[in-house]
Amino acid sequence: MPQILLPVIPKLTLTAVIDILAVAVLIYQFILMLRGRRAIHVFGGLLGLVVLYLVAASLRLNLLRSALAALAPYTAIALIVMFQGEIRGLLTRIGRIRWLGLGGQLERREVVDEIVLAVQQMIEDKTGALIVVEREIGLRTFIESGVALDAVVSRDLLCSIFHHGGQLHDGAVIIQGDRIAAAACFLPLHTHPVSVRKIGTRHRAAIGVTEGTDALAVVLSEERGQISIAWREDLEQDVSIDRLRERLIHHATGRPARTDQTPEPEWRRAQP
Repeated sequence: MPQILLPVIPKLTLTAVIDILAVAVLIYQFILMLRGRRAIHVFGGLLGLVVLYLVAASLRLNLLRSALAALAPYTAIALIVMFQGEIRGLLTRIGRIRWLGLGGQLERREVVDEIVLAVQQMIEDKTGALIVVEREIGLRTFIESGVALDAVVSRDLLCSIFHHGGQLHDGAVIIQGDRIAAAACFLPLHTHPVSVRKIGTRHRAAIGVTEGTDALAVVLSEERGQISIAWREDLEQDVSIDRLRERLIHHATGRPARTDQTPEPEWRRAQP
């Protein structure tokens, strides 16, 4: 029996595998595009019309079949009009794919630029802020403690989040890739007695989130208008905009920074 069926099954070639994978990716992206949207009901209605046409053709309901066939040429235009937002989202999702790593490099540089521009604006306005940039180790626990946003990183959005009197002003913003995952997130506080007496709550939270993670935290002091960077339980205070950009680029691109060999934190040096 297997020998009889074997000639019927086409030979699976590398081209066929690539073809199948490409179609599978498109179908998966299409499902993601429709999931949780009202357009899924429209798509269901279109599938219903297709099924109705097949039934009409099989039962020889010529009038119904002719009416549905007359609507077919306009289906493509109707789909573009009804699904224009979803199609735009699908193309955007495909455009964010990191082809050979080139798109990812440009994307990360753009995120760094937006963060730096936001920091410059907030320093001028004496606005306090805490921005955490995720790397390899996930920060889902902290993200779930805040308000989910899933928005593109931009200077205007970051400044709006930390604006005085805003609902999301307190807490931290956590950035994943090119997206602001959440705002108003609660972070664990660094509790070592040597450093606690010298720094504020935001700085303690910045150090705390870097304990056991590879995240980088940027702290803005609204009182002194200074920038601090926390990484691997170490706090670098009063850094310049150029220094901030350098650290963010090293953190985002994954290249070892010249500051990786940082001195041992003061609270550790104080231990007997």
